[in-house]
Amino acid sequence: MEHLTVVRHPLVQHKLTLMREKDTSTAVFRQLLREISQLLAYEITRELPMTTKTIETPIQTMDAPTLAGRKLALVSILRAGNGLLDGILELVPSARVGFVGLYRDEETLKPVQYYYKAPELLSERLVIAVDPMLATGNSSVAAIDLLKEQGATDIRFLCLLAAPEGVARMKEAHPDVPIVTAAVDTQLDENGYIVPGLGDAGDRMFGTK
Repeated sequence: MEHLTVVRHPLVQHKLTLMREKDTSTAVFRQLLREISQLLAYEITRELPMTTKTIETPIQTMDAPTLAGRKLALVSILRAGNGLLDGILELVPSARVGFVGLYRDEETLKPVQYYYKAPELLSERLVIAVDPMLATGNSSVAAIDLLKEQGATDIRFLCLLAAPEGVARMKEAHPDVPIVTAAVDTQLDENGYIVPGLGDAGDRMFGTK
């Protein structure tokens, strides 16, 4: 599907396998998420707009490639999105950062918003929304809704794992938002968790239950 990119790089797949293992410690899980986020970020930023500027190398003057336009905006869907955010910021330290606070009502599986803060001039930036899990897709769709309401028009979504249901929900609601992920798993269970998945990414990252 054109709107979906699954990154099958060997390092991505190896690190994802380690993260799936139930006995992987919180510290190792967190480190792996940081590492894999950089590899996924490489893919999602592949076509950033470029320009040139004149620089002096130790040898001569040259017109060298550089990123064009305003700094991109990274928007973390709290709380688990922060695990991806940290790694991407190491790769793109000049990025502006925003946050969307959503939690899933465990009965309805619908998102409930409790926080929103984003950089200014979203209409002039590439906006990358990050959340490790694209499960039902409800929270992701709600977050993209908010970003579009604030003027964002060039949006991409980065996640570690996706379920077919979440991919379909995002395509239906926001067909103009490309998705980059490390894997699309089999399905959702009756509680809305990805199967086989890796459990609750936030709990495993922060050591909470």
